[in-house]
Amino acid sequence: MGDNEAAIGETRFERGQRILSQQPFSVLLGTELVRADEHGVELRIPLRAEFLQQHGFAHGGLLSYAADNALTFAGGMALGGRPVLTSEYKINYVRPAVGEAVIVRAQVVYAGRKQAVARCDVFTLRDGVETLVAVGQGTTVVVEQPASTT
Repeated sequence: MGDNEAAIGETRFERGQRILSQQPFSVLLGTELVRADEHGVELRIPLRAEFLQQHGFAHGGLLSYAADNALTFAGGMALGGRPVLTSEYKINYVRPAVGEAVIVRAQVVYAGRKQAVARCDVFTLRDGVETLVAVGQGTTVVVEQPASTT
């Protein structure tokens, strides 16, 4: 998350939506930014059949992606919207994930000049009820020069 070309007057939410739309993998998954403000971020991903493992639960990789992206979005916003990358993160799966959507909420617990630490809760939404399925924590770091893809 992060972009040195932030539009003047752009809100955190608008900047977050713009950055999310520039992430091909997030677009492929149908990830939606629900909230991005001084309290953190919330992402939502529809839980499609293609995202399930052999027992019918959401694949752990999808939950891991959700945690990683939310932690990095929250950290990047706390670091002033500069270009950032995930330095590390940890996820604990607490129960099988079933439902119509994955919802992840992240908030920063520490932000310095070049790194931020955030935590998140990952839920599934099933019949209007949220169920905690994983928790995560991670570190986001400022990158001075984004890596080239060429």
